Amino acid sequence: MSTAPTTRAHPSDAPTHRRDVGPASALTGLTSLIRLYGRLSRRQIILWTVAMLVLVPASILAMEEAYPDQETLDARAMLLDNPSAVMMTGPFFATDRYTFWAMVANELLLYILLAAAIMSVLVTIRHTRGEEEAGRLEMTRALPTGRLAPPAAALVIVTIANLAVGAAVSAGALMTGGGAADSLALGAATALTGLVFAAAAMVTAQLTEHAGTASGAALGLLALAFMVRGVGDVMERQGSWLSWLSPLAWAQQSRVYVDLRWWPLLVSLVAALLLLLLAGALSRRRDVGAGLWAASAGRPQASAVLQAPGGLARRLLTPTLTAWGIGLFLFALAFGALASSLTDVMEELPTIGEWAPISMDDLTGSFSAFVMRMLSVGPVALLVSGVLRLRTEEVAGRLAGVVLAGTSRLALAALWYLVVLVEITLMQVLLGAGVGLGVWSATDETAWIGDMTLAALAHLPAIALYGAVALLLHGLSARLAGLAWLLVVYTALVTFLGDLLGLPDWAVGLSPLEHVALYPSEEVDAVPLLLMGGLALALAGAGLAALRHRDLVAG
Repeated sequence: MSTAPTTRAHPSDAPTHRRDVGPASALTGLTSLIRLYGRLSRRQIILWTVAMLVLVPASILAMEEAYPDQETLDARAMLLDNPSAVMMTGPFFATDRYTFWAMVANELLLYILLAAAIMSVLVTIRHTRGEEEAGRLEMTRALPTGRLAPPAAALVIVTIANLAVGAAVSAGALMTGGGAADSLALGAATALTGLVFAAAAMVTAQLTEHAGTASGAALGLLALAFMVRGVGDVMERQGSWLSWLSPLAWAQQSRVYVDLRWWPLLVSLVAALLLLLLAGALSRRRDVGAGLWAASAGRPQASAVLQAPGGLARRLLTPTLTAWGIGLFLFALAFGALASSLTDVMEELPTIGEWAPISMDDLTGSFSAFVMRMLSVGPVALLVSGVLRLRTEEVAGRLAGVVLAGTSRLALAALWYLVVLVEITLMQVLLGAGVGLGVWSATDETAWIGDMTLAALAHLPAIALYGAVALLLHGLSARLAGLAWLLVVYTALVTFLGDLLGLPDWAVGLSPLEHVALYPSEEVDAVPLLLMGGLALALAGAGLAALRHRDLVAG
């Protein structure tokens, strides 16, 4: 009996359920990533959009109430002969007859552009370098995801964000009586400027391994653009050749509500496209997670400064606070220098006291004190941001490593708050000195430097209270910590628009800054300062106590 010879099957012939999958194109998975990134940023985008939809019409209505006729508009135009005013606003169009909407274009547009640019940088870095630094991009790329899908998804999301903000700006202008074509151009200028800085952020994201450094570099470019635009407009009131080197000037040179021209917006569009091409080219020259600037190996052991109490907070926060401090100091100088134009303006605009706490009896003193209160909103926001960095470190898992190394959570949080508060104190002193130096340059009276430094210090108990609220919310729940920004936003609204909006006294009093006397035009009342200082201490202690009763990230 014979048997048929058997053959042994090759392993490759064996049936298998494994299926080799790979990206069909460089954009495979784009739709899924857009949904993911959109879900992660939806709250942020909604908040920015709603803020613009509320603040733009509110600001326009407030300006309309403050400058109801041509006489008051002419008085306002007198300030634009001051270089400091030009630095802080924009080119001076409509010089023959300064209309209300020309004022909106000259003086409101710049701050709308700055807000859109900051939003764009933050959203872009979060979905590019932030994803890489956290290690999530590497896991995403391990799935059937095309090489270009993640950056393309980030670009789509930031584009949607800018379109939403631009639409809100246009709607806000239309609601308050702005011309249709000019209002649409206002929104388009906002969106395109945001995209320029989003593209710049995509470039900086290729350079470094750290999201903080990338966003800092992009915001540094924004600060440089602000300074270049300002110096260029001082050289020539309607914009000089130097102004055109700044992306902010491209939007302003569209001359909305004055002599509308669309072609400068094409410059913004072309610049954004070129920057995106540059970012794409740079991305091909590096590995995932790496930057074109190689990170140094660092010391084998932490320095004594880093190991000292509060060393981690200083290492993470000092560079950012220093950069913001320098920028705010320049603003303080410019605001203070406006004192040289006050007398003429007050003679032409005596109703200014109805929308700002400025008195004819002590014109320079009340103006300087009001400027100090406005500038103090900056340190308030930076203190809250610095305290909430604790939440960022906790969510990222880095705080757990510090705790496992033997550092007490309570000690870490307490020292973190104190370090940020000390640095904000130094910043506040710098701002007071800056306002004093500006007023000195306008009045030749050196005493203003000391007076405004004392005025700045008087705000510290109120500022500390904002940080204590943030620490309390962080202690209660990591998810609640972000609510601290609501008090900051409300304070900014009350400080800048409270009188114009006609808010009742109890509503104005919800802002801690409103309980600080406007020194040197008013005598300092120590009671509110002591109460706010004591409340800040109590809330900070309550936040530390609450922190003991929750797990890391659990909330």
